Amino acid sequence: MGAATASPTKGRSLAERTSSRWGRRRAGVPDLASTDQVLVIGLGRFGAELATSLVALGHEVLGVDTDPQIVQRYSALLTQTVEADCTDLDVLRQIGAAEFPCAVVGIGTGIEASVLTVAALADLEVPNIWAKAITESHARILERVGAHRVVSPEKEMGQRVAHLVTGRMIDYLEIDKGFALVETTAPAELVDKSLTEVLFRSRYGVTVVCIKPAGGVFTYATPDTKIGEGDILLVAGEAARAEAFANLV
Repeated sequence: MGAATASPTKGRSLAERTSSRWGRRRAGVPDLASTDQVLVIGLGRFGAELATSLVALGHEVLGVDTDPQIVQRYSALLTQTVEADCTDLDVLRQIGAAEFPCAVVGIGTGIEASVLTVAALADLEVPNIWAKAITESHARILERVGAHRVVSPEKEMGQRVAHLVTGRMIDYLEIDKGFALVETTAPAELVDKSLTEVLFRSRYGVTVVCIKPAGGVFTYATPDTKIGEGDILLVAGEAARAEAFANLV
């Protein structure tokens, strides 16, 4: 397998840059309560979007890919980039993968490479391993070889959009199996009524979490909050009931 190659724009050797950039993690046991430093392997569309979003949120990100052009492209956008084949356990050791509290495997095309990388990270006992799955069988294999959390972005987004295109919902998020948060416009029949008057839980089986007046911003809902015309409601409840509420005419 190929050895790791540092991004050519960084100037110093991989060992020097890794030692200084991630030195606090190397000094002791990783802080499992913090994910301020994240290893992202695979800078395709999913991995790159994830990595740049993490940086925007204030995290330090080491981005790794086998394609030198991709590594070069993101060298100025991420904390550090490295060209490396992460299916190789020795290469993962060389880039200090074991010192990261969280690693994300975003390899989107090669199932074998994805599985081998997750297995190698598990061998290094990385405490929090996330991985992208292409198929259901791929997801099951990733879980068996050591992934702590498997995501299927295309499947999950498809399911989410399916809920949105068939009803009046503005947004839909299933936060657990059978339980969802739904953003929707307040039904006309509820206008000028307070949350207490409507009796959301007993009547509709949902709870109003937040409310956004027309032209305003979201605020926490209280029992005395009155619903105005054009208000946006964020409701939580069993998925079927939340969706039924959103589809009230």
